[in-house]
Amino acid sequence: MATFDFDIGVIGGGAAGLSVAAGAARLGARTLLVEREPQLGGDCLHYGCVPSKTLLGTARARHVMARAEAYGLPALNLPPVDFLGVRRRIQAVISDIQRHDSVERFCGLGAEVRFGAARFVDEHVAEVDGARVSAARWVLATGSRAQVPPIPGLAQTPHLTNREIFSLDRLPERLVVLGGGPVAVELAQAFRRLGAEVDVVQRGSRILSRDDADMAAVVQRGLEAEGVRFHLSAALTGVAREGGAAVVRFDQAGAARSVCGDALLVALGRSPNVDGLGLDQAGVDFTARGVEVDARLRTSQRHIFACGDVTGQYQFTHAAGYEAGIVVANAVFRLPRKADYRWLPWCTYTEPGLGSIGLNEGLARKAGQEYRVITERFADNDKARAEGEAEGMLKLLLGADGKPLGVQIAGAGAGELLGEWAAVLAGKVSLTALAGITHPYPTRGETAKALAGRIVGERLFSPTVQKALHYVFGLKGRACTPAASAEG
Repeated sequence: MATFDFDIGVIGGGAAGLSVAAGAARLGARTLLVEREPQLGGDCLHYGCVPSKTLLGTARARHVMARAEAYGLPALNLPPVDFLGVRRRIQAVISDIQRHDSVERFCGLGAEVRFGAARFVDEHVAEVDGARVSAARWVLATGSRAQVPPIPGLAQTPHLTNREIFSLDRLPERLVVLGGGPVAVELAQAFRRLGAEVDVVQRGSRILSRDDADMAAVVQRGLEAEGVRFHLSAALTGVAREGGAAVVRFDQAGAARSVCGDALLVALGRSPNVDGLGLDQAGVDFTARGVEVDARLRTSQRHIFACGDVTGQYQFTHAAGYEAGIVVANAVFRLPRKADYRWLPWCTYTEPGLGSIGLNEGLARKAGQEYRVITERFADNDKARAEGEAEGMLKLLLGADGKPLGVQIAGAGAGELLGEWAAVLAGKVSLTALAGITHPYPTRGETAKALAGRIVGERLFSPTVQKALHYVFGLKGRACTPAASAEG
């Protein structure tokens, strides 16, 4: 029987890798965690979720102050934003969370941490910073990076990705954003609220293409109302630096157009971090989309697993955490546990926000699934109206059997409201139970109860039930009938 230095080796110290290493070490597996960056935490902590949500929080605070009159307060004359102060706050939040992702913590759990680039020598041995180390099982959790497509002139034009955008010395006066996904629209709104002029250039005919068009439109209208300019169905033809500005050229509806800015953000998707790992040496199959895995997250080498962004599947931090649990079950417990993404939620943290779980209309049609749509508008919710955030709605898809297939929420606090529906869908809580829950008044959560109550009410208050109660208890029926409309 072969003898290895470690029971399990984890390459990548981001969300997925940290979760695997912590779980494996706590279960008693001799664990090695390798990270090529100088600190643990990965893209999410340093260049993704944490800094972006911190920036969004700062931008929201300024937006509320700028709209003081809308709340019945005196108008404020706000000075320009000093982005160095914003940057310091972002770094402070990162540093605070970094303590949870420290070498000391993982050593305390029993995992050894090494910093340096890892490269496979064979299917069990990797070289880390010049030293060879072996493990019975390996986990690839190297994440992803911003994709920079071969647009003519882009490589020669200074541009930003999510790695640089949070470390700017000053606020751009004009920001051009390439892309229409969650990262693009979140940062577009944040910088607009801080005072920058923002243009979003999107190749597709709409933003947030993963979501239903009507729900994405709620987000777009909200951003447009704040001054973000969208250029959709834009076929990019070139990028150049002219007169100190970045100029983006594109064809739109048969016409040549262009926008320019003193900063250019590229948010056109992600590429998996597979370069330099020596995956060929380990016999691991991969493509430009990511490392190929089966339902148990095993690669073509059954003792090597992959999870998180590097697989190219569901590039969310919470998906990475979920997949880490699947890997630990298979690699440590040796249980044949498979990943199931049916109820994996996702959210775009704009205002209005957009959250989704289960099937939306696009996915339901693609699956050939019969459904009907029931909506609940935030304009009918007292809390949303009181806080001046009544845009958007909750949309539920019901299958032919009356069971929920999926939920989308477009509006303020969409991600927070999605939690209750995750319990309904993933936890199999019935709509009857949801309709019977008492929410505090006033809250946006009442929209869930209201929508569920309407569905249950269709059955409870039906003519059939009325007839039965009339027959059994002698109920006399309506006490008042609206007057008939006058004939015109």
